[in-house]
Amino acid sequence: MALSPRLLGGIAALVTLTLDQANKLWLIFVYGIETHQPVQLTPFLDVIFAKNTGISYSLLRAETDGQRFTLLAFVAVATLCLCIWLWRSRTMLVGLALGLIVGGALGNAIDRFAYGFVADFYHFHVGTFSWYVFNLADVAIVAGVGLLLLESFLVGRSAPEIERAAGE
Repeated sequence: MALSPRLLGGIAALVTLTLDQANKLWLIFVYGIETHQPVQLTPFLDVIFAKNTGISYSLLRAETDGQRFTLLAFVAVATLCLCIWLWRSRTMLVGLALGLIVGGALGNAIDRFAYGFVADFYHFHVGTFSWYVFNLADVAIVAGVGLLLLESFLVGRSAPEIERAAGE
């Protein structure tokens, strides 16, 4: 059986979700990052424990259970739409990109459901400049969006080839 875009996306989602959750569970419950923070990995990267009740950059903070479940419902609908897009994807790049986004979204949704917040750990900083704190799910989502942008640039260049192949 050949690897299809939807199968690649499903594998990417499963791997992303597994790595994200394993990383979070290990840092929180095995290593105990909350009592050991900050852990300086490099002069510009620390591992800390941040509880994010919002979405990207702590926007749309969900402080109450009602707000949290509303946010979870929104994420569920968005993830379902992405899964439909993945099911219909025709290129490996789109399949991979959507799989990364779906896996990351599910990883963060599991946190929100289980803990009431998303667990973030990685903090980039240079001098007094501080970038936001993120997790592996966030990395996968950003990578997936980047791949979708790349695909949008590639599609324009390969359109004549697609039209030629369809006409054969």
